[in-house]
Amino acid sequence: MSIRSGLRWVQKTVWFGKIVARSLTLITRAHTHTHSSSFLHTPNHTTLTHTHRVMENKNTPTPVRVYADGIYDLFHFGHARSLEQAKKLFPNTYLLVGCCNDEITHKYKGKTVMTEKERSESLRHCRWVDEVIPDAPWVITQEFLDKHQIDYVAHDSLPYADASGAGKDVYEYVKSAGKFKETKRTEGISTSDIIMRIIKDYNQYVMRNLDRGYTRKELGVSYVKEKRLRMNMGLKKLQERVKKQQENVGKKIKTVGKIAGMNPNEWVENADRLVAGFLEMFEEGCHKMGTAIKDRIQERLRAQQLKSLLYDEWDDDDEFYDDEYYSD
Repeated sequence: MSIRSGLRWVQKTVWFGKIVARSLTLITRAHTHTHSSSFLHTPNHTTLTHTHRVMENKNTPTPVRVYADGIYDLFHFGHARSLEQAKKLFPNTYLLVGCCNDEITHKYKGKTVMTEKERSESLRHCRWVDEVIPDAPWVITQEFLDKHQIDYVAHDSLPYADASGAGKDVYEYVKSAGKFKETKRTEGISTSDIIMRIIKDYNQYVMRNLDRGYTRKELGVSYVKEKRLRMNMGLKKLQERVKKQQENVGKKIKTVGKIAGMNPNEWVENADRLVAGFLEMFEEGCHKMGTAIKDRIQERLRAQQLKSLLYDEWDDDDEFYDDEYYSD
């Protein structure tokens, strides 16, 4: 065989080998794809999702579907603790949480601070919640339990008055059906408590937001009230500064007495008497000054109000004659 014939034979052999290798690769890929597809689509294999959380291990009990509901306005750690208790009622619990919408909540309970979207979003970020059900019903029915395949309903045991008139307790049905599980309330914290704290220190929070750039219109505060608040806060800061200065003066007086070699007890009594007398005089003077300033500002505000009313530019001020903001 010539050299040229040998080269041709080698080329044909290499070409044939490439074809065989390519064929084997395609066959292997097809086999792998078929095996994977059959595994993924076999009836005995279930894909794990956040919604269902079906366990592959047959020894693991089926998740118990527990339902908790509420308004969850100004979501706080008391809410989170109640949901934690509901989540831990069983070794394997799937917790559904219902959030009532604004319409039904405002009708039966009152105005909320947060919107239904904000309240639902707060729940979604709670680590114990598996699923949030928006537009939750005010009273739980068997139809609702069947629709969401709910096994138990979790809430504190105190009767929750049914403002809709359907019954005495919104959980009356699930309690009678034996589907109620009790959770404990967290003492010292509630949405009402948080709102009361804000109302109690209302003036301070208004001034806080005014100082941060909010306008009086955004805060629903009239021109007169804004001026009163600023004046009162200014007087309080002045009194605090003067009181602190008085304490420093008292300390210095006592130090001078020690240096002068006076009897410590006698000097302390004299110093306390002097400081007390000064404080009394200052408080009386500060009171008179504050009253004079308030009267002057009030006079100017009334003049400004009268002028604005003439031009129909003054906004209604229902609290203008409220003496609360004139208290010392």
